[in-house]
Amino acid sequence: MNSIPVLSPVTLPWYQLLDSGNGEKLEQVGNYRLRRPDSQALWTPNLSTDEWQKADAMFNRDGTSAEWITKKVSEKWELQHDGLKFLAKLTPFGHIGVFPEQAVQWKFMSDALKQTHKPTKVLSLFSYTGIASLVAAQHDAHVTHVDASKPAISWAVENQKLSGLEDKPIRWIIDDALKFVKREIRREVRYDGIVLDPPKYGRGPGGEVWQFEDSFTQLLDACRQVLTPDPLFVIVTAYAIPISAVSLGNVLEQTMREFSGKTEYGELALQEENSNRLLPTSLFTRWSKS
Repeated sequence: MNSIPVLSPVTLPWYQLLDSGNGEKLEQVGNYRLRRPDSQALWTPNLSTDEWQKADAMFNRDGTSAEWITKKVSEKWELQHDGLKFLAKLTPFGHIGVFPEQAVQWKFMSDALKQTHKPTKVLSLFSYTGIASLVAAQHDAHVTHVDASKPAISWAVENQKLSGLEDKPIRWIIDDALKFVKREIRREVRYDGIVLDPPKYGRGPGGEVWQFEDSFTQLLDACRQVLTPDPLFVIVTAYAIPISAVSLGNVLEQTMREFSGKTEYGELALQEENSNRLLPTSLFTRWSKS
């Protein structure tokens, strides 16, 4: 098992982390400069207060309330990445529909799919607005995209149309991830690759409770049972959980012990523009056959 302390995306044409500090981050996302809270940014910002005040939108948390304070920002705007197009929006939770640190995981999956010449099936769980699913579909994988949120699925379908991938075989499933995978086991459906982006806490469409510490190992074991005998990859990203990347890596390595391959683990981070400083965003572990 290999430790990769930090993975940070290479330059992204549609995203720059301009600065961070005092519990916030300042980002350029396409045409707009955004200011959002980030509890990891415990240090002092590099840029001046004037630069921070140039933000087109700021997500403000005040006690139990939260809202975007905007100048003039479109309801949604288009971003492009490696031939894909997708929409960014200001959501009530402070998200924008895309996590730029995931670009390194998209490349990892893309590279794995490029190396195989057989038809492939990819399962994408907790898939949000579907960019990982579109990356897989872009490489002709048959994709099953599962999320508990109907609005997120609608957003993902909109991204698929925007990217011109309507003819690609993507199944859009609104369901609880664990319940769905257990049904796939019974149906003897198998996948060559699995992408998981589980939250710390969540609820399925039927009120099912997801608690990372209680449910993750059970889900990962179920995922192992729907893998083909010669799988390509398993990718896990986890946000705001009370365990370490080492623990994640240990669980995945044990889960994949019957397969020949390698397991990696570490942190995902964003590097500030014009600075070597990194802003950590999440933990990851991933397995690949090579």
